[in-house]
Amino acid sequence: MHLWKIRADETGMALNTCLRLLGERQRARAERMRHQPYRERYIRAQAGLRLILGRYLDTDPGSIRFGHGPAGKPFVDSSGHPIAFNLTTTGDLALVAVGAGNGPDAEIGVDCEWIRPRIDIQAVARRMFSPEVAESLAQLPEAERLERFYRDWTALEADAKCDGRGLFRPRAPDAVAPQVLHCIPEPGYVAAIARARLPALETWSTFDLTPG
Repeated sequence: MHLWKIRADETGMALNTCLRLLGERQRARAERMRHQPYRERYIRAQAGLRLILGRYLDTDPGSIRFGHGPAGKPFVDSSGHPIAFNLTTTGDLALVAVGAGNGPDAEIGVDCEWIRPRIDIQAVARRMFSPEVAESLAQLPEAERLERFYRDWTALEADAKCDGRGLFRPRAPDAVAPQVLHCIPEPGYVAAIARARLPALETWSTFDLTPG
């Protein structure tokens, strides 16, 4: 399991360089974004994803062609270099999880969240989490709830992204829930990675995609 960090703010790659790497679908989506900081973060994250995948696929990052699953999860035709990946962006950080293999058991889901105060923790938990998880959160001392909420939320998102069904589609009746592990990509953030079978956390490798 490889985890790549991408700086999505102004300390990251130059926007003009990033735009040249994007595909038509990505550029069109960026043009529809009216909030400039979100647009710039999206452009840097998507360009970074292409640069990272280009290394594994041994190909020009700008030539990578993505397909998309029913809920929009991207994939590449990588029969020569079997690869699974997933991207998440939060705050000024984007995180890409990459693993070898193909097929359902190789699929990866990743979610990363910037831990910041919010007042609707219990309402979101009751609406989105299982009754058991929501009740467990409610029983915690107030000082511990925020961090636990983000751990539970990232686990939920990573699980839903693993098979590409999205948050509001139920798991297929015959599907088995993936394994989920957490890590701290940098202070103030928490991430969850989901896969059918995850290697031990101590065997993971982390990398920074630096400008230039």
